[in-house]
Amino acid sequence: MVARGGPQAALIRFSIKFRGLILTLALVLLGYGIFTLGEAKYDVFPEFAPPQVSIQTEAPGLTPEQVEILVTQPVETSVNGTPGLWKLTSNSIQGLSVVTVTFDAATDIYRDRQLVTERLADVVGHLPSAIDTPKITPLTSATSIVLVVGLTSKTRSLMEVRTAADWLVRRRLLAVPGVARVSIFGGEEKSFQIQIRPDDLIRFGLGLNEVVDAARRATGLRGTGFVDTPNQRIL
Repeated sequence: MVARGGPQAALIRFSIKFRGLILTLALVLLGYGIFTLGEAKYDVFPEFAPPQVSIQTEAPGLTPEQVEILVTQPVETSVNGTPGLWKLTSNSIQGLSVVTVTFDAATDIYRDRQLVTERLADVVGHLPSAIDTPKITPLTSATSIVLVVGLTSKTRSLMEVRTAADWLVRRRLLAVPGVARVSIFGGEEKSFQIQIRPDDLIRFGLGLNEVVDAARRATGLRGTGFVDTPNQRIL
């Protein structure tokens, strides 16, 4: 029971006496709430996960053990000790290294990404030449992974399934509004390879560097100028 002379009773008497003013303020507050809700974006909700930076490095042809020793460990060593670092995890699979750097919740994710980028610049020169440059994945929400899909086939090879995923499924998914990134793992990625026969190198007196240079000259892209015709110039 509320006392007759208490502050609650005074507030009730004021609301009844100036009910027009109270109703007006309530309507104004309701209108402002509806307007704010209409202008709100999805990113106004706070992230429930701490800031994370994911580093992916492709290592074609390497086994998981080789990826762990030659790629994952050097990348972990380079980013270890970054200011604000809370946890460091990694995953090494065939041809791919994924290192996830988790920072303290109070840090700024953009500053964290900048610090990791600076440290990765030092490790690039220490990786084998066949290893791609480590890349930081795009900045997305903690709830970015919303669907995991597996492709299987009884009539197609692993290479054909991977090619369909890269050039058909991935592009169609990226065309869907709201999809920021599509990651593809597994399968056999189609590539052109040059198989070296050491006996032939010895027979022809060639070195491995000469084979590499010849392959670069044969597959490189370069401008060749233009051809003038009576009517136009063809690039």
